[in-house]
Amino acid sequence: MIDVDSFHEIATSLTRHKLRTALTALGVFFGLTIFMLMVSFGGSLRAGISKKMSGFATNAVFLWGQRTSEPYAGLPPNRSVVFDNDDIEPLRKLDGVEYVAPRNQLGGFRAGNVVKHGSKVGAFQVAGDYPDFQFISMPLIRAGRYINAADIADRRKVAVIGESVASELFGRADPIGQALQVNGIHFVVVGVFGTRATGQQGDQQVRTIHVPFTTFQQAFHTGNRVSWFALTGKRGVDAKDLEQRVYALLRERHKVAPTDAAAIRGFNAGAQFAKTEKMFGAIDFVLGAFGLLSLLAGAIGVSNIMLISVRERTKEIGVRKALGARPAAVVGMVIAEAIMLTLVAGFIALAVGAFAISKAADRIATMGPDFPLGPPQVSFSFSVLATVILVAVGALAGLIPAVRAAAISPVEALRDE
Repeated sequence: MIDVDSFHEIATSLTRHKLRTALTALGVFFGLTIFMLMVSFGGSLRAGISKKMSGFATNAVFLWGQRTSEPYAGLPPNRSVVFDNDDIEPLRKLDGVEYVAPRNQLGGFRAGNVVKHGSKVGAFQVAGDYPDFQFISMPLIRAGRYINAADIADRRKVAVIGESVASELFGRADPIGQALQVNGIHFVVVGVFGTRATGQQGDQQVRTIHVPFTTFQQAFHTGNRVSWFALTGKRGVDAKDLEQRVYALLRERHKVAPTDAAAIRGFNAGAQFAKTEKMFGAIDFVLGAFGLLSLLAGAIGVSNIMLISVRERTKEIGVRKALGARPAAVVGMVIAEAIMLTLVAGFIALAVGAFAISKAADRIATMGPDFPLGPPQVSFSFSVLATVILVAVGALAGLIPAVRAAAISPVEALRDE
């Protein structure tokens, strides 16, 4: 049962010196508010970076050939390393590889190509891709479908276009089933896609036209050349280890010295993502530590005030003990007052902090996709954790004053003036 008298007694004690209690509660209020802001800022920063990294698989590895810098196997340096179709199957059979996506791009990386539909003309990137590329770039299919195995096998002249391509060439009309022209070659649109990526990367993706890889090689006379590879590893496969094994395989196939770091270059999104996660772990630890220290500072204020309160109530405590109050009861009384003070101040801080964070989240949501921060949040689990911390901090703050109160001798207390 709830002891109403105990609550009334605690409330009376805390309101006896209203200004002192309010100032003490203010320390706990600011401590928890700072803790909340730091934790939510860490989450906001993480969301912002994750937003920048969206638009492709976080365990992807990208590789392209350049020029050798060392002689090897009787071959001179400064040779061009050119990947080809024969590299595809060995990469697929490599242990730990999940998806392999060879890719060609008309005109090179980020090149604009003239694409026509009727009287409308635009400049877009045109890429030859395998179906596996959708598991690396992770497009959001808005209409129709992506490239499939039959498109590759039959060298179909089909295209999957980005939202910007659809908007500029087809307007409000449905592009599915309609034709567009690239370098005088007609392709039928079978799909429209959007992207999770933001900023320049997102704009580039939705201004891309994907055609079957085999069709690209035949239509644009690239032979069996592969401009670059994108691949992902299976769950649990170390990204750095996979990258090194892929490098070793391609160096062996193209007679590149094992020590030649310039011949084949790449980007390991998996390793980069792992570094980012470690960085965020460190940031969360630092922000959490500073937040807890600020809350601890508020607890020290509560402890000091409770020591003063115990000193002022020495005679009252002596009377309680003379009438039979056990030391445990005195300790419980003082700790209960400290917990009540921290809880009241803490719940007000939670309400005010949650309101401020929700307003900040609404404001950030209007800043556009290029804003470096994501919306801050306060989860229910954080509220539960904060309540537990408040109880622990209140108990800790009241412990020393409580022990001091329990040690008071009734005889000495009754003599106190």
